[in-house]
Amino acid sequence: MTFKKAVGKVHLWLGLASGLVVFIVSITGAIFTFQDDIRDLTEPWRKVDVQQAAPVLPSQLKAAALAYHPGASMNDAWVTYFAPDRSATVFFIDKAGLPIQIYLNPYTGQVLKEQNLRTHFFTIIQEIHMHLLLPEAVAKWVVGISISIFVVMLLTGLVLWWPKRKQERKQRFTIKWGARWRRVNYDLHNVLGFYAASIGLVLALSGLFMIFPWMLETIRFAVDGGKAAPPEIMTTKLDTLQTVTPARQPLSDIVYRNVRRLSPTNEMILIGPTGTGKTPAYCWTYQKALHYYYRDEYAFHPISGQLLESRFHATKSAGTKFSDMNYDLHTGQILGFGGKIVAFLGSLISASLPVTGTIIWWGRRNKAKRAKQPAAQVVTA
Repeated sequence: MTFKKAVGKVHLWLGLASGLVVFIVSITGAIFTFQDDIRDLTEPWRKVDVQQAAPVLPSQLKAAALAYHPGASMNDAWVTYFAPDRSATVFFIDKAGLPIQIYLNPYTGQVLKEQNLRTHFFTIIQEIHMHLLLPEAVAKWVVGISISIFVVMLLTGLVLWWPKRKQERKQRFTIKWGARWRRVNYDLHNVLGFYAASIGLVLALSGLFMIFPWMLETIRFAVDGGKAAPPEIMTTKLDTLQTVTPARQPLSDIVYRNVRRLSPTNEMILIGPTGTGKTPAYCWTYQKALHYYYRDEYAFHPISGQLLESRFHATKSAGTKFSDMNYDLHTGQILGFGGKIVAFLGSLISASLPVTGTIIWWGRRNKAKRAKQPAAQVVTA
C-alpha cells in the first residue's frame, strides 16, 4: 500500500466515525455566527436611544429587575452594561431554576423585556453546538474527540488533494459544473475542502481550546516563549478571617464606579455576582460591546468593596492576549462583520464535507460491489 492510499484509508474511516458530529457542530456554528446581528434586527429591546445622562447604577437595575421578577436573588445576578446605544441586562437563575435575562434602559432603569433563555432559539443552537444536548461531561469527549478527528481529516485531505502532476493543478482548483452530478459532488468535496481548510483549522482548534483549556494554556505558554505568566482567570485569594469595615453603599455600585474610572474608554462592563461575602466580586470591562478580546479584569473585596487586584489588557503577556482572543477568533468577529462572513462560510463548507464525502464513499462502494458481480448477473440486472 502506497503512502497516499494509507492516508486515504485513514481519511475515510475517521470521516465516517466523526461525520455526523462534525456536521451538527458545523451547521449550528454557522447559524450562531450572526446571532447578535439577527437578534438586533428581531429584538428591538436590545437597542435604546443614546442620552446625555449618565447610566443608572447597578443597584437600581437590580431593584427594577427584582420588582419585575419578585423572589429572584440579586446577590447571584450578573449585570452588564453594553454600549451607549444598547440596553443593559440583569441575568439570574430564578426559583424555578430558569435562566432569566431582563433588558433595561440603562438611563432610566425601565424594564424593556424579560427572556427565558432556556427556550430562546440561539440558546438552544448554542447548546447543540457545544454539547449536542448531551450531559456536559459526556459531550466534552464526544465533541472534543470528533473535532480532533476533523483536524486530522483536514490535514489528510490536503495530502489527498495535492496533485501528482502539474497538469492536474488547474483541475484541483476549480469545480467542473458541467459534469455529471457525481463528479460535481467530488469537486465540491475536494475543491471547497481545500479552500476552507485553513479557516476550518482555525475554527476547529479555537473550539478545542474552549473544550480543553489545557490546550489553550499550552499555546499561551509557547507564545510566551516558555515563560510563566499569570493565569487567564484571576484567582484572587481572600482572607475571610480578616475583620473589615462593611461598605456603606451597594457593592455593585462601588465596583461600577471604580471600573468606570479605571477603564474609562471601555464600552462594555460585566459585573459578576456580589456573592455571600466569602469570595471576591469580579468585574470585566471590554473595549467594544459584544467583543471579548480586549478586556481589563478586576477583583474587589466582597464586604468592604476594596480593590484587591486588577489586570489591564495593555500589561498582559502576548500569550495571555492570544488566549483572550480565542472566542472572538472562533466566531470570526475579531475581524468585524467580514470576519463573521468568513467564519460562516468556513462553518458551512465544514458541514458539507461529511455529506459530500459520504456520497463519494457510497458511490465507490456500490461501484466496487457491481464490479465483483459475475458478468451474467450484471447483464440480468
